[in-house]
Amino acid sequence: MYKIAVMGDRDSVYGFAALGLDVYPAAEPAQAAKTLRRLAESGYAVIYITEALADALEPEVDRYRAQRVPAIILIPGVSGNTGAGMAHVRKSVEQAVGSDIIFNDENEKSR
Repeated sequence: MYKIAVMGDRDSVYGFAALGLDVYPAAEPAQAAKTLRRLAESGYAVIYITEALADALEPEVDRYRAQRVPAIILIPGVSGNTGAGMAHVRKSVEQAVGSDIIFNDENEKSR
């Protein structure tokens, strides 16, 4: 059975424990990178990572982008939304479909 984990700063992730998700608070990027690798190799199908932590772990997150499992999903932290999660979705859709079919209308309107 696959599991779901949440990684990020303590204040952002502990609420997810009430939902039954495995919570991994991460203060420093080096330790967080090791934790991400361990989770990815031990049966976690979905790993939610706060946008701020994902930014610090970008090479490590990109390592799993082409793999089916784990799905790494960026979520905003308590400090707010940086837009990195939506950029990640946009990049994934463009990679899968070959064009920006979700946000194309926004780009057209801004011209």
